[in-house]
Amino acid sequence: MQGVFEQTAEAAALIQSKWSKKPAVGLILGTGLGDLSQQIDTDVVIPYAEIPYFPTSTVQSHAGQLVCGELRGKPIIAMEGRFHFYEGYSMQQVTFPVRVMKELGIDTLLITNASGGINPQLDLADIVVIEDHINLMPDSPLRGVNDDRLGPRFPDMSAPYNKDLLQLAREIALEMGIPVSPGVFVSVMGPNLETRAEYRMLKGMGADVVGMSTVPEVLVAVHADLKVLGFSVVTDLCLPDALEPANIDQILAVAARGGERLSRLIPQIVEKL
Repeated sequence: MQGVFEQTAEAAALIQSKWSKKPAVGLILGTGLGDLSQQIDTDVVIPYAEIPYFPTSTVQSHAGQLVCGELRGKPIIAMEGRFHFYEGYSMQQVTFPVRVMKELGIDTLLITNASGGINPQLDLADIVVIEDHINLMPDSPLRGVNDDRLGPRFPDMSAPYNKDLLQLAREIALEMGIPVSPGVFVSVMGPNLETRAEYRMLKGMGADVVGMSTVPEVLVAVHADLKVLGFSVVTDLCLPDALEPANIDQILAVAARGGERLSRLIPQIVEKL
């Protein structure tokens, strides 16, 4: 962790030089879910390449920029595109933006991702509100010397996803008539998708959805004492006995369908925070 505190301060200072508001909420938008940022009353857009120590997103569906402005009257900073371990970045690089958003002043982090549906009761474009996770990543962003200015050496993970936010999300979704299912998210390295046998294993572990992101950011968010709410959009069905080859174009199209629901749900949640 040596040097991360100073790097975080430098990156935050660059953003503050372009945008003077203090954000209440940070938002990480996953694959195919960038349209939500269009609802933000944008003050400034900052490409990742302009921010010190920020990696560059190499995933085609990720815009690679910070959107700073207001959503439903609340200052918000949104990542249009995230970073992944499979892109070759370290876990510290993948999660660095969470550190920066904390330094800027957020106390709540909302995370979305596109995921594979393991639970056979899930269908394409369904929204899963993440109640817990299983971490199968091969490294941790907290490995190494701990800087107590950033968080404790041994962060507690008994409730990484804030229970009050989970309840709020369910209540608002019910009011809006948007179906959401509670579920367990399992995070794997990628970039390859899983085999039939691996899907059977993940289902046996108790996972409902699987993806290649989110858990590293959540670990750092908990380390930084942020409240976390996470959503997965089911973009492909991972049923071992009916498994079909992945079609990326189809996955993006399904992500957009689920993203439309999230783009209606999340602003209502932000308004009531």
